Amino acid sequence: MLFSKSLVAASSKPLILGILQEGSSYGYKIIQRVKEISDGKMEWADGMLYPVLHRLEKDKLVVSKWTMSPEGRHRKYYSITGLGKEALHAEKASWLAMNQIMVSLWNLNPTQP
Repeated sequence: MLFSKSLVAASSKPLILGILQEGSSYGYKIIQRVKEISDGKMEWADGMLYPVLHRLEKDKLVVSKWTMSPEGRHRKYYSITGLGKEALHAEKASWLAMNQIMVSLWNLNPTQP
């Protein structure tokens, strides 16, 4: 299953914030987590992730800091802020409401594909 670019773009903010709510992370690990939670249906590239992270940082929803990894590499770790947690809460409410609308419109049982 391929997702449209617009759906991927619309879901990137809540996905990233949700992942960072699990704990601080760096780019490659975020990309791998998206792949994992989507059972491989979503594969992000650096070029998609970093502009979103930079926008979230500009909007003060995440903060970043450079840290030395155990392997001796410098990695930029991102963490969700209090404002980011509030934004994630609002995103969850919006996505749940939209899901209910689509389920009703399409006359689906929520467990049906």
